[in-house]
Amino acid sequence: MESTLFPTSVIGSWPRSVEVQKAMREKRAGRMTDEAFQAIADQAVIECLRLQEKAGVDIVSDGEQRRDNYISFVAEHLHNVKMLTVSELLEYIEDKASFEEILGTLDVPAFSLSNPAAAGKISRKKPLALNDFRFLKKHTDRKIKVTLPGPYLLTRSMWVEGLSEEAYPTKEDLAIDIVGVLREELEDLIAEGVDFVQFDEPVLTELVFTQKNANRTFMCGALTAKADAEVEIEFALGLMNQVMEGMRGRGTKLGVHICRGNWSREDDILLRGPYFPLIPYLSRVNVDQLVLEYATPRAGEIEAIKEFAHAEIGFGVVNPRTEEIETAEEIVEKVNHLLKLIPAKQIYLNPDCGFGTFAQRPMNSNEIAVQKLKAMDEAASILREKIKLASL
Repeated sequence: MESTLFPTSVIGSWPRSVEVQKAMREKRAGRMTDEAFQAIADQAVIECLRLQEKAGVDIVSDGEQRRDNYISFVAEHLHNVKMLTVSELLEYIEDKASFEEILGTLDVPAFSLSNPAAAGKISRKKPLALNDFRFLKKHTDRKIKVTLPGPYLLTRSMWVEGLSEEAYPTKEDLAIDIVGVLREELEDLIAEGVDFVQFDEPVLTELVFTQKNANRTFMCGALTAKADAEVEIEFALGLMNQVMEGMRGRGTKLGVHICRGNWSREDDILLRGPYFPLIPYLSRVNVDQLVLEYATPRAGEIEAIKEFAHAEIGFGVVNPRTEEIETAEEIVEKVNHLLKLIPAKQIYLNPDCGFGTFAQRPMNSNEIAVQKLKAMDEAASILREKIKLASL
């Protein structure tokens, strides 16, 4: 049962086992059938589910065990989407030297980087996450979070100049069909009774926090896009609110997750800065919950959250990129600070990001992930008891 106050959740991804990583490579190379891969992935999903349950997580995920990463997986679910390797993407980028320099600076390995690109009119070939939810639902009585790439992330990454232009002259044209695909998926998920759908929009922080090449990102295709940050934020806001139109209040909690990248343990190469520049987006986006990272000093002042009083806050309290285990007391102290800004009933606890963003490059081990989630669960129990005693 989800707790009334301070429910705990995860962001989505979980480290993939050696067996799953190998199966992904074999399937990609055509040496393994999809049926054989799914059998291996099914077992991995159950194993990571049990670890989340053991750690006391209230709202669990399938660990994105079937996905190579949080965005590229859409290629096999959509018509007319082509997967581009780094070298293939280079063919479409004018400033090749700058692109290669950015990849080196960001510590992004070539094997982790693949890009889904629109090579024609896109539409759903099969559900993005519905079947994954159905499988997970058979194996747990806990609430379930389903994660999806957000409409802005998909638009920026999938529109590649020179490849997408025939079907979609501009990225705005592509965005229309991306919104349609995500609304179709969301309708199915809501009808199926999914508890929580989270959309990931990591490119937003890149827009306002990157100093060099200020509107570029490591999300492959987005490297070819150039636009003013304020214009892009308004564009992103419009896309998310189009996806959400008519969807809230139907039994499924809807949220958007915004972090500063989760591709490396090297803290000094990851984006840093407070959420204040994103207030125009965060204060007007039509969702139930804003899922924000705050376990790292790179996230800036917690005070920014008081601007988002319209929504619940999925509060990042453990860092998936470090081996150091946060203590329950440290987490409680951080939440006490947040309680000065918003009511307890609006606070959920979660890690800053996933524990396995890229299948071939997890941020941490199962053991450390479980310990971090246990600390989070313990902190939630302390906080609930504190609220209970205060009400006596």
